[in-house]
Amino acid sequence: MSLWSDPQPDSQFVAVDGLRVHYKRAGQGPALVLLHGSGSSLHHFTEVAGLLSSSFDVIRPDLPGFGLTGPRRDRDYRMQTYAATVARFLDVLGLTRYALAGNSLGGNIAWNVALDHQRQVSALVLVNATGYPEKTLPAGMRMARNPLLRPLLRRAMPRRVIERNLRTAVGPRSTIVDDVMVDRAYQLMSRRGNRSAFVDLVNTDQPDRSRLIPRITAPTLVLRSACIDGQHFTRDIPGARELVHPDGGHLLPEEEPRWVGDAIETFLGSRVDDAQWRQGGRQ
Repeated sequence: MSLWSDPQPDSQFVAVDGLRVHYKRAGQGPALVLLHGSGSSLHHFTEVAGLLSSSFDVIRPDLPGFGLTGPRRDRDYRMQTYAATVARFLDVLGLTRYALAGNSLGGNIAWNVALDHQRQVSALVLVNATGYPEKTLPAGMRMARNPLLRPLLRRAMPRRVIERNLRTAVGPRSTIVDDVMVDRAYQLMSRRGNRSAFVDLVNTDQPDRSRLIPRITAPTLVLRSACIDGQHFTRDIPGARELVHPDGGHLLPEEEPRWVGDAIETFLGSRVDDAQWRQGGRQ
């Protein structure tokens, strides 16, 4: 049995939209949902979840196309489809109100949920989130868009390519990319259907919804690394607050889990007046 590509003792599964969604859940209190980025898995938020589970009911799903959840049969990886699936997943869990925090792709999905399900989202945390059309694509995504490389990447994604992509995604001072991290990413990407799902996602024509971002009503915290460009959530979301990490890269929750966890806890602590949210999680 491999370390990463099989269920672990705390793994849970639930049927949503024809998928067997894999998730982990720990803690007590108001519900907080953590959404990982592309090419990643729920393990991306392991340390942050550990820091926050003493105050919140922390829920981490593997998003469709990744981890142990695996690919969608309909190959529909539009952001609105992701958002609808996440909202239905949380409805199946019996949650009527929750805070959402997402990194990169997960942040994109989170703000789409906040747009389409405003009554359910008590607060929003966007960590190096995406969603504006001028966003620069990482090297791995550019490779997956290459028509000559696409069929090759569906059949195999070399470990050295995954390692190189991880190293370019972290800040210049980061030392988190080690054999364990690379093995985890490689094993999960190598699960049946996940490579093709990644290629499908990268090549999906995503409608530009960024003009709707000013309609988001949830209190919002933007966590950004200084080197991340091209996003305007603080400008466009009314009342949004922003914190900038000077040295972090794209994988901020793994690079600086304490910084991210403290920022989220402080921000959500200011939402204690939301009685419906406080009562909506696992007590």
